[in-house]
Amino acid sequence: MVDRAGSDARRLTVDEILREASTLLETVRGFAPAQVLLAADMLVSALKSRNKVLVFGNGGSASDAEHLAAELVGRFARDRQGWPAVSLTADSSVVTAIGNDYGFDQIFARQVEALGRQGDIAFAISTSGKSANVIAGLEAAERGGLRRIALTGRDGGFLGRAAELQINVPHDSVPRVQEVHRTLLHVICELVERELAG
Repeated sequence: MVDRAGSDARRLTVDEILREASTLLETVRGFAPAQVLLAADMLVSALKSRNKVLVFGNGGSASDAEHLAAELVGRFARDRQGWPAVSLTADSSVVTAIGNDYGFDQIFARQVEALGRQGDIAFAISTSGKSANVIAGLEAAERGGLRRIALTGRDGGFLGRAAELQINVPHDSVPRVQEVHRTLLHVICELVERELAG
């Protein structure tokens, strides 16, 4: 059983985390709407043209990539037709074969080369902006004529600079950045659905 002092400390931890998350959301709210609207417009344009969205990231960002693909292929909040989106993290056979044969740095670049076509969207997610395999995937997208969006944390790193459009969450805490990333992805899904299925 937790004593009163321990309970108070735990409550302070909860309060501190929620306050930090709320403050970061307010910070991003002050500058990100323009980038979020542009990202939604890029997705709408691609999907209207029957192009697809290729999404990728590592760790928690891999989960966010799979989540975004699921929202586009399935649905977010409205019943409507499915839209073409693929998470490049989801096929374990492909990821491990490429990693084994070409190295982990190439797991996304090779898939972008194989699946991407001019006019598709490469949507890269990284809390650091420094993930070598995510950067390589975005560079492969540029060579292939894909549109390029990066959802980043910290200062965006090289990934943010390599993107056509960067949405940056300027914070060093990976958990806080991931929380805001998930919110921004939901906002993008809402905007895309309103435009295409509203």
